[in-house]
Amino acid sequence: MPVPGSTRNQQIQADMTYRALELLNLPPEEPAFLLDIGCGSGLSGEILDEEGYVWAGVDIAPSMLEVALEREIEGDLFLQDIGQGFGFRPGSFDGAISRMLLNPLSISVLQWLLNAETSHATSSPPHRLNRFFTTLHSALRNPSRAVFQFYPSSDDQIQMITSAAQKAGFGGGIVVDYPNSKKAKKVFLCLFVGGGSQQQVPKALDGEEEDSKVKFERRRERERSRTKNGKRKDVKDRDWILKKKEVTTRLYRKRGKDDVPRDSKYTGRKRRAVF
Repeated sequence: MPVPGSTRNQQIQADMTYRALELLNLPPEEPAFLLDIGCGSGLSGEILDEEGYVWAGVDIAPSMLEVALEREIEGDLFLQDIGQGFGFRPGSFDGAISRMLLNPLSISVLQWLLNAETSHATSSPPHRLNRFFTTLHSALRNPSRAVFQFYPSSDDQIQMITSAAQKAGFGGGIVVDYPNSKKAKKVFLCLFVGGGSQQQVPKALDGEEEDSKVKFERRRERERSRTKNGKRKDVKDRDWILKKKEVTTRLYRKRGKDDVPRDSKYTGRKRRAVF
């Protein structure tokens, strides 16, 4: 099943994912375990796969996670209401990203948190933001970053979101790409965990939007590896799985874990989860 939305929308979402990865500023050629918040149908996850990262995705929509499974993405998927906070172990992730989904709702993860589910005090936007940022801060390693793409409707929204993030222990700030363009303007919240003075708010992009795409020429090659219906060609052969195991082993050792889990026997058996 193809990703919902037009090819143009898919390209825009892919561009935002690459930009989010750039803002994460991860060490090159090093393994990393990333969290995709609001992963949807797995478009961002496919890019994370192709960039060599191990990842997990969370989303509140079972139907979108089903589409992600049909696309045969490689990340672990979790059905979760992020307004209730995360339950991951402290320091689980090397970074987190969240891009805005271009669907009929056109709402970002951060703006969705501003919607009260019920009239109960614990469902109010401040409580939801506090649970979200507090548990996310705990789930990220020190140092690391989290990058969110969103379209704030007012300065009050920005103030409420950034204040909740700072209260949870994050540093960072707002990055506005192409601020003078109505069409290309994009807003990112770039948050830091630890790092001290070495963590600086990234520089925003300016000038012509097309100039920034020079950095992402590798995307053309990736597009050639896809079939007409948007699914990737079958790359799950023995060599691919052995390479994936090697990356995971390096990730364990990078974190100082000498006791790497025992390797499993090779298998290509498909498993279908039910949400």
